[in-house]
Amino acid sequence: MGYMNDGLGMTDSLAAGSDWSASDIELADTVRDFEAARVLVIGDIILDRYVSGSVQRLSPEAPIPVLRPTGGRSTLGGAANVALNIATLGGQAVLVGAIGDDAAGAEIAALLAATPGITPALLTVPGRPTTAKTRFMSGAHQLLRLDEETTAPLTAEAADTLLATVEQALADVSVVVLSDYAKGVLCDGVLDAILLRARAAGRLVIADPKRADFGAYRGATILTPNELEVRVGTSIDASQDADADRAGRAALEATGGDAVLVTRSAKGLTLVRRGAPPLHFPTRAREVADVSGAGDTLVAALSVALGAGAELPQAAMLANITAGISVGKQGTATVSCQELLGVLHIEELVATDRKVSTWDEAIGRVAAWHAQGLRVGFANGCFDLIHPGHVRLLSEARAACDRLIVALNSDASVKRLKGPTRPVQNETARATVMASLAPVDLVVLFGEDTPLELIATLRPDVLVKGADYTIEQVVGGDLVQGWGGRVVLVNLAEGHSTTGTIRRMTAPAAAE
Repeated sequence: MGYMNDGLGMTDSLAAGSDWSASDIELADTVRDFEAARVLVIGDIILDRYVSGSVQRLSPEAPIPVLRPTGGRSTLGGAANVALNIATLGGQAVLVGAIGDDAAGAEIAALLAATPGITPALLTVPGRPTTAKTRFMSGAHQLLRLDEETTAPLTAEAADTLLATVEQALADVSVVVLSDYAKGVLCDGVLDAILLRARAAGRLVIADPKRADFGAYRGATILTPNELEVRVGTSIDASQDADADRAGRAALEATGGDAVLVTRSAKGLTLVRRGAPPLHFPTRAREVADVSGAGDTLVAALSVALGAGAELPQAAMLANITAGISVGKQGTATVSCQELLGVLHIEELVATDRKVSTWDEAIGRVAAWHAQGLRVGFANGCFDLIHPGHVRLLSEARAACDRLIVALNSDASVKRLKGPTRPVQNETARATVMASLAPVDLVVLFGEDTPLELIATLRPDVLVKGADYTIEQVVGGDLVQGWGGRVVLVNLAEGHSTTGTIRRMTAPAAAE
């Protein structure tokens, strides 16, 4: 069923020693598993209305614009927007909340009925108005917002009915989201009871808070406050990385949970885990059109990724990217898994260039990997014309480590080793091709005849070479073994070599 709590307050997915780094290719694999996620969303359900029109004059009665309406639309908001985002990303959402016996409530019910991927379990409370927010828009500009709502807590009878619904729904989900908009559904008695029931069922709980007292969410696994909320809740300004870490840890102590994810708008996210250093994720937004609903999108993506089997840091990375797409859209917007995969593919292509590194850059990257406890592998060669033997070597090399560096002989080095007609492809072309291969994490050029100096500089943990060498013949093998690493010899695919390929290509011309 996914992430069951082990009773010690720490799920396997949140283990402090987990590898947090993931390529966009690996993230895309998780996105393709989103359909396996089943998430229970509980909280305040809101109807978001938009009235659009044009403004051509000011009112003679007061210095305010006169809006002439030309259209309108309604969308799901609050907890319902979280559920909508989950469904749009490909997951399955069960939505529990309260609506009134009124037109806005009927509109919400109709919108939910028309949305695949959401199973609504709504409580209709007579006499309680459905929360509705109407925004009056001129182009992209919001002129006025009208809020129709109550913040009164649920009655005892309504609370008991809602809790019974929650208890029944917990059996079919692995992740629970508490979407608190301070409209009275997650009142004191209800919030406490849900947290107790979810924890007893071993479910991972994500709380998106609105209360200033984070202690009210004690028992939640992950808290997701924004920068303002964490400042109000902890009295710590989280605008700088170090302060965001401090604020996150204060919030962590208040909830007794496993992690706090502080959303920091243009500065990205800060993930604070118990017993682990903070992780700061820069924003992935390309442009910002509207931040409305971005928090709902982020929480939805986080819950779906965790429900699909991702570890928390990878889930946070995906949530960050998804929210970045959302803020580029006007109004409360959702993001589909196809959009997310498209962005990851673009980033993957851009990342190809980022893989090609100078020696100094490589030193920093390797130091960071080692600081994360990752095993760094090293393979080298001319790699002039990529063939199946190369692919096998690189695939098995990557399987023997967590991150793989490929050191390429420079053009001058290849000429000295192979003769004046080589290389067939220059070093830029060879580095570009090598960087595009999935097993490769970093590409570095070296101009010497052997990579001995580069090996000594980067200090890899695993040195990989073809099995046509012996361990004693592998350049740098003694160095790597000397600092506790190992040498791996890979059996090469027979019948494949760059020299042989060139010979076959030139043989007909020679015969003529």
